[in-house]
Amino acid sequence: MAKKSKKQQSGGTPATVALTAAGVEYTVHSYDHDPSHPSYGEEAAEAMGVSPDRVFKTLVADVDGTLTVAVVPVSGTLDLKALAAAAGGKRATMADPALAERTTGYVRGGISPLGQRKRLTTVLDDSAESHETICVSAGRRGLEVELAPGDLAKLTSAVLAPIGRG
Repeated sequence: MAKKSKKQQSGGTPATVALTAAGVEYTVHSYDHDPSHPSYGEEAAEAMGVSPDRVFKTLVADVDGTLTVAVVPVSGTLDLKALAAAAGGKRATMADPALAERTTGYVRGGISPLGQRKRLTTVLDDSAESHETICVSAGRRGLEVELAPGDLAKLTSAVLAPIGRG
């Protein structure tokens, strides 16, 4: 039987397992998720005491029939036209939530850009580059990972583009 790392033994998610396997430095932040909070991302920023500009939400969109991951600051919204252009498509719409969950292996509000069941094209808002570290979902509601944006881009093979609207 393979020996498990401490992170796996302590309830690691596919996202944290992927980060550990890649040897990337990261910090896990956990907080008690409040199901009545209107915004998963804003709740995370408030609970961690981090600026909403540094906390990024993971959204799954359909770009010309192909599921695509968009990672944008929780302080703004996703520009679907900009996402389509960045992904080399013409039109983007938000993906069906059930399809996004099945494809990524994560639940809505806990979808991480890392460790997804099926690797999807990823576009990271270029505002991430203005921060030393950013926070993204670690694969569960109430669990975030903080890492360098360059590491996130490298691990997800992300395209950096201005896809967020403030």
